Amino acid sequence: MFKSFQLSGVGLHSGKVSTVKLFPEERGKGRYFVRVDLPHSPCIPATIDSLDTTLLSTELAQGEAKVRTVEHLLSSLCACGVDDVRMEIDGAEVPLLDGSSKLWCDRLYHPDYNFSESSYKINEPIWVRHKDAFVAALPSEKMVFTYGIDFPYQAIQNQWFTWYPERETFQSAIAPARTFGFAEQIEHLQNQGLILGGNLSNALVCSQDGWVNPPLRFENEPVRHKILDLIGDLSLLGTIPTAHYLAYKASHRLHTQLAQQIKKIYLT
Repeated sequence: MFKSFQLSGVGLHSGKVSTVKLFPEERGKGRYFVRVDLPHSPCIPATIDSLDTTLLSTELAQGEAKVRTVEHLLSSLCACGVDDVRMEIDGAEVPLLDGSSKLWCDRLYHPDYNFSESSYKINEPIWVRHKDAFVAALPSEKMVFTYGIDFPYQAIQNQWFTWYPERETFQSAIAPARTFGFAEQIEHLQNQGLILGGNLSNALVCSQDGWVNPPLRFENEPVRHKILDLIGDLSLLGTIPTAHYLAYKASHRLHTQLAQQIKKIYLT
């Protein structure tokens, strides 16, 4: 059980500062956000039923109350075995911090927790795809995550990485991997009201000439971050079933569509 704590920072897309306070909850309460800045402090369950939008981040909503860019925090909670937690937030977006899950995990990680433990397993393959991008859950005796990315940048190109939770901890292999973007897209996205809080201290930026703000924490940091995002999105199921999760060029939209399919087949 972790001790209550809070972290503050700027939101990736809104550019606004917010504070999240985490409190351990009773068993069975699940993970949920509380918008303490809104009248009546509405609750937003961190479940797949609360999913709202998935444009460059995962956003949850309950009525008019919303909370955006939840994936890094939820990934940490899931990987660190925190199933029941009250998350009080005074804004509409979770702070990006350093662009990874490291600062959350530093407060949440417990060495006795085995991420591969799950109460149920995937028995038949489940696939979701869009054009050549896909994400799948394949039957497996062990929890495994494999991800592939492909970008037309010399510094990234094609990367694949497989993470075995039983061999490496989330804290060491996945949590430090930071979000990344491309220098040529920054102005366009900001004109759309996106990534207003992104900067060289909270995101890796790549250009055709290479990384703008090296060094990287891992040689393949971008693809490791995609696994971080995938776990955060799948955590909306509450418990991620044991499977081999395989993704290629996927997105928050595809990640959450897979979660919806898993829920439909196994949880309803």
